[in-house]
Amino acid sequence: MGVKKYEMSTNSPPIACTIAGTDSGGNAGLGADLATFAAHRVHGVFAVTVVTAQNTTGIVGVETLDGAFVGSQLDALAADFAIGATKTGLLFSVPAIEAVAARVHTLGTMVIDPVLVTSNGVPMLADEVPQAYIDLLFPHADIITPNVAEAALLAGVQIDDEASAVDAGRRLQSMGPDVVVITGLLLGDESIDTIVDSDGERHSRRRRVPTDNVLGTGCSLSAATTALLASGWSIDDAIDAAAGYVHAGLQSGANWRLGAGRGPIDHFVPTALLEDRRV
Repeated sequence: MGVKKYEMSTNSPPIACTIAGTDSGGNAGLGADLATFAAHRVHGVFAVTVVTAQNTTGIVGVETLDGAFVGSQLDALAADFAIGATKTGLLFSVPAIEAVAARVHTLGTMVIDPVLVTSNGVPMLADEVPQAYIDLLFPHADIITPNVAEAALLAGVQIDDEASAVDAGRRLQSMGPDVVVITGLLLGDESIDTIVDSDGERHSRRRRVPTDNVLGTGCSLSAATTALLASGWSIDDAIDAAAGYVHAGLQSGANWRLGAGRGPIDHFVPTALLEDRRV
């Protein structure tokens, strides 16, 4: 857990942290994470790793922050906030990964979303970055949430069906995480998430939503999971509820037109009706 400097009053919200990059279009990254935290009535704190100039049609510029400053942001947060859970998004560089790894003991439950691959399946970072995730972060991860392309890259296998997703999940779990959630396996009219842990494996199936507004779905899934973990939910319940939140957001925002390209999900879908499943 984080370093608790002050006792919170009983009506104070839980605190979750995101370590990620900006999306100036507000579709993914820190914007999606903080919107998701707020939707779950969780106070969000954050550390910025990279600043992008982008919109719904793509990224046109990137400025990175050095690893030491990423570490300074995290130190400032840990000195003042009792962080219940933390998620990582686009860390972008090995120094940023090193800064996070050195401070995991201050960040609560760790959800690692290894953002490594573009939406069309092309690796977007240097070759040493995936290995740094494996060596430095996975041993400390409570949950990792790669999409199919990222899981295939990290596990070194092709994923094209449920059996190969389970195989990749087992390989990734052997690298240290307690739970592996491989998201977005598309088969027929279904979108399938594969969950692998020490108790076995299972598949969460939902009907695909016909929409182009899918930017930030991975960010939102990991952020919702993090928010619920910070609120005291069990890992299994948090994963299931987070997937339901994203699916509802896809449905609600399916016909939005916020720009010329692909837009975000609806982060404003009600979560107040979620059954309280704090453990």
